[in-house]
Amino acid sequence: MRLVEKIVETLSPNPSIKNQQPAIGLVYVLVTPVFNEEAYISQTIASVLSQTILPREWAIVSDRSTDRTDEIIKEAARENPWIKLIRVEENNGVAFERVVLNTEKGISTITAQDYSYLGLLDADVAFQEDYFERLMEEFSQNPQLGLAGGVAIDIGRRKDQFPRNRHDVPGALQFFRRECFESLGGLLAIPEGGWDCITCAAARMNGYKTKLVTDLVVDHLKPRNVSQGGMLRRRWQMGVRDYALGYHPLFELVKCLSRFRDPPFFISSLTWLLGYLVSGLKRCPIRTPNKIFVYIRSEQKQRLARALRWKG
Repeated sequence: MRLVEKIVETLSPNPSIKNQQPAIGLVYVLVTPVFNEEAYISQTIASVLSQTILPREWAIVSDRSTDRTDEIIKEAARENPWIKLIRVEENNGVAFERVVLNTEKGISTITAQDYSYLGLLDADVAFQEDYFERLMEEFSQNPQLGLAGGVAIDIGRRKDQFPRNRHDVPGALQFFRRECFESLGGLLAIPEGGWDCITCAAARMNGYKTKLVTDLVVDHLKPRNVSQGGMLRRRWQMGVRDYALGYHPLFELVKCLSRFRDPPFFISSLTWLLGYLVSGLKRCPIRTPNKIFVYIRSEQKQRLARALRWKG
């Protein structure tokens, strides 16, 4: 029996759900960028195959993977023709830009015309079998909701501690109402990362609500941004990212101070702040378009004002 089928059997008590067809208005498509994820992608595929409502189409874009990633995808696609592998041999992006460019490539290959939702999904996550059905219920209950997604929690970390910001959805799990995504005019490829933060802000700027659905906890099977190195190196990178996104200095300071308990105690938040400050001293470029830059800083000032009123 094939590897993917074995995993699906362990996840789903009812094999017939793989054949369930979505009702009108519950049609969604998925796009996944991937590079050398043979250790985890089988679990992600199994999670999708076990869904109570299957996607109409799933484009998985492999950026020159050199391990068994492509083979695993092809194996799943043989049994499920709505899964397709797109192999990318050339990508001129650097660092985090590559993920966005590969995602855009996958979106451009979607042939379905009748979908109502577009999901961006990383290749190292695992989730419950009614995950997408429950997400679509969130949209049906709130016509203004344009972007939502579950909470990605790294394996080994507590599953009852959620981000303070309940409006920004991580790029690993962004799920869009189709009209909301189309209003964005595409994703913004940023070398330092943070395209998902920009996407959430742009959606709100366009009049849509965004929501982190804390009832849907997703297993993130490895630490985020692990390709950047150890924990402190990743914290430094987060500060570099925040500067590139144009975050307000006072907002960044308060955010880092509020994280001083994150391990390693105090050093983690200090490293994050130093990444931001050094980027400023080096006069690194701010990547955010001016209109979104102004909107983001306005949101951050409002959040700071609310926090001060609450403490007062």
